[in-house]
Amino acid sequence: MNVLMVGGAPISTWPQLATYDVYIGIDRGGLFLIEQGLPLTLAVGDFDSLNEAEQQLVFSTAEEVKQSPAEKDDTDTQLGLELLLNRYPEANVTLIGLTGGRIDHFLANLWMVLEPRFMPHCQQLLLKDQQNSIQFLLPGTHTIHKEAGMQYLAYCCLTPVSKLTLTKSKYTLSNQEVTHPTSYASNEFLTNQAQISFTEGIVAVVQSKDK
Repeated sequence: MNVLMVGGAPISTWPQLATYDVYIGIDRGGLFLIEQGLPLTLAVGDFDSLNEAEQQLVFSTAEEVKQSPAEKDDTDTQLGLELLLNRYPEANVTLIGLTGGRIDHFLANLWMVLEPRFMPHCQQLLLKDQQNSIQFLLPGTHTIHKEAGMQYLAYCCLTPVSKLTLTKSKYTLSNQEVTHPTSYASNEFLTNQAQISFTEGIVAVVQSKDK
């Protein structure tokens, strides 16, 4: 199952979209889905970013609404992702509308994958905007496939990482011990595939392009 989860960053930040089985709007993201003529399977949030008319449109259009209190421990995105993964634990999830705005929001969305409730699912998540595509990897050997239009490749260690090995890319590493979060930025594909392996930690793989 393929799921699209949409946050409240402007539509101008969205990448080109495929077709999905389930469409989830987080707070203002639900309104943006409606405005783009897309389905709204589930709307999640406190909806404090919407005026009364916008709220009524989201509530009347969504197949289901899960409204949260304005003051809470989790962000709306965390609540939405937890609900999604409880319902569809095997789903592949593309997350958009979560970048391009406030940096504190972006960091909260990036670091979500480190939480114990989300970490087992992190390889199912793909965080995208117009310029960037971020996938998350657990220990093992992985082949990275070049996305159309992307120029750069980066390996961002979100935690300490053991025996980091990068091959089939412009810049390589062999059994590198990474002791703190580090971004190996501005790498490049040599072909349509690159390879990474490591034995401990979590790595975010970023494909990106200039504007």
